[in-house]
Amino acid sequence: MDLTFTPKAERFIQRMIAFNGGNSASGFRLAVAPGGCSGMSYDFSVVDAPEAEDMAIERNGIKVFLAKNSVPLLDGLVVDCEDSLMNTGLVFINPNAAESCGCGTSFTPKA
Repeated sequence: MDLTFTPKAERFIQRMIAFNGGNSASGFRLAVAPGGCSGMSYDFSVVDAPEAEDMAIERNGIKVFLAKNSVPLLDGLVVDCEDSLMNTGLVFINPNAAESCGCGTSFTPKA
């Protein structure tokens, strides 16, 4: 599984975990779900433990839980963070996306 977090994204996710009352077992859960402007959207949250079928990995000290059915669409993903006057949040750069929406959290998968 190839998944990359930029240093800015790592700091943002670590803050998300801390501000949401995370503990040493908490992690960042990432999934892809139907919806959004382009057909599929990224769903992410801070959770205390992975769900039963999640793939659990660790990247630079961050526990990451990937929804099993989302793994093929997340392979190769680069997670970055934008911090500007207009927008602050995670940005997803996905080689499995045929198109990405301007919102940054929605995409159309490659056929």
